[in-house]
Amino acid sequence: MKDALQGDCTRYAPGIEIISVRVTKPKIPESIRRNFEQMEEERTKVLIAIEKQRVVEKEAETNKKMAISEAEKVANVSKILMEQKLMEKDSVRKQQEIENQIYLAQEKSFADADFYRLLKEAEANKLKLTPQFLELKFIEAIADNTKIFFGEKIPNMFLDQRLLGNFLQQLSRNVSEEEKSTI
Repeated sequence: MKDALQGDCTRYAPGIEIISVRVTKPKIPESIRRNFEQMEEERTKVLIAIEKQRVVEKEAETNKKMAISEAEKVANVSKILMEQKLMEKDSVRKQQEIENQIYLAQEKSFADADFYRLLKEAEANKLKLTPQFLELKFIEAIADNTKIFFGEKIPNMFLDQRLLGNFLQQLSRNVSEEEKSTI
């Protein structure tokens, strides 16, 4: 304080030299002192309230950041799980497609083989379809019949006369052709 006063005196009133400064403690009346202390208490309470508010705001901001971080983490995990499920489904789908292609190729091969077999059987049957073969089958069918009836009217009931007539005509032609070929 002495230096501050001396600086001002040297500038504004040269020649004055301050040797010492004495400060006495003033006597403050009790009402003013109480009023001052109350004001200081109020100011301290306000500062404490402001600091508490800042702390609460910082805690809320921290909680908000933590919640956002946790939500992002959950979203990322969910996204990864969803991608994993999609990849699994895609893998199963591709595997099913391959199995379907294998099954289709196998069934096509079986169908082609069956068609070829039936085609060859039809060709063989066409070659076998001769009057002699038909005659043999007719005789075998008659011979397989376990019941044989004799008489004039019974063949009318069991055999179609056209078949029997055609068969007998064919038989007589074959016999006559054989006789001509032997002569």
